[in-house]
Amino acid sequence: MSEIIPVRLAVQQRVLPAYRAAFFDLLARSCEKGMSVFYGEPRQDEALGAQGELKVAQRGYAENLYLGSGRFYACFQRGVMHWLEVWQPDVLIVEANPRYLSTPRAVLWMKARGRPVIGWGLGAPPAGSFWRKMLRERFLTQFSALITYSKAGFEQYQKAGFRGDRIFIAPNAVAPRPTGLCPERPDSFRGRPVVLFVGRLQPRKRVDLLIRACARLPESIRPRLVVVGDGPERTALEALAREVFPETEFPGEKRGADLAPIWAEADLFVLPGTGGLAVQEAMAAGLPVAVAEADGTQADLVREENGWRLRPGDEDHLVATLQEALADPVRLRRMGRAGYRIVDQEINLETMVDGFIQAIKSVWSGE
Repeated sequence: MSEIIPVRLAVQQRVLPAYRAAFFDLLARSCEKGMSVFYGEPRQDEALGAQGELKVAQRGYAENLYLGSGRFYACFQRGVMHWLEVWQPDVLIVEANPRYLSTPRAVLWMKARGRPVIGWGLGAPPAGSFWRKMLRERFLTQFSALITYSKAGFEQYQKAGFRGDRIFIAPNAVAPRPTGLCPERPDSFRGRPVVLFVGRLQPRKRVDLLIRACARLPESIRPRLVVVGDGPERTALEALAREVFPETEFPGEKRGADLAPIWAEADLFVLPGTGGLAVQEAMAAGLPVAVAEADGTQADLVREENGWRLRPGDEDHLVATLQEALADPVRLRRMGRAGYRIVDQEINLETMVDGFIQAIKSVWSGE
């Protein structure tokens, strides 16, 4: 159980993905005076899947107004000031994203009352021009502390001029600390090796790359490929699989107990594109992982001892990685146990909550 702090907490989010609800509910249990999460609906063209449902934390209702589209949109959240007035938080945590146009008003409201605001973000990649760097540094100065997912994010914020003792790492997690022992698998494959993908089927996940890569493997290690999930790309992926790799299976979307036997049957988890918090679930199932490098959080989760980091979009590198992985089942089992240890001891919902609590305690006096 994480530490209980006598604080009334408010958290601003643009949307609430289903995978994030468990984290917020666990964090809410650590807030003695309650916690409210302010969020609205995603864009119509956004392949986000179902919104989460809070059971412990309260919800603040945002009306998201979107300007622009694609990667260059901005969002104004109507109702944020009313939410703050009603909830009266001791501490506010906001997404550290300058495209959220209503956030500066919320920050000013808190500061006018002498209450701290914490920014939560991936990090601060190189800004490019001098003026962009200046704008970013000015944007970050409004926060009392920052929370990021990874060591890479910590270093980026520090290079952007933010004090290191005010930056806190809360490793990105979707599942609690596993219970029981690491699942055991035999030292040899049970027939053909099973390569597994779990996630929403959308272009950025690059499942097409995985299908083509499996088709290029030699017959001696040719796997069964199991693609769990649903989404806008499913029809196209099924057509591609029929053409180049008929060994691909599409059991549809599975969760919880329905997914458990699929985890148990698999030998290797592969995420060839971006996103995919199922990586942590795969590690909790005792699986080695091969994951495309994206936002920097993979560097903490996926290491030489438990998996491979893939070059995004590089089919040849994916083929070579699969060949290396599937050539040695004993090594795969050892890497799976190492991954289990990482999510058991280092990266899980409990340690993520602890990172947030440390950030809150650093800025809140309790007076």
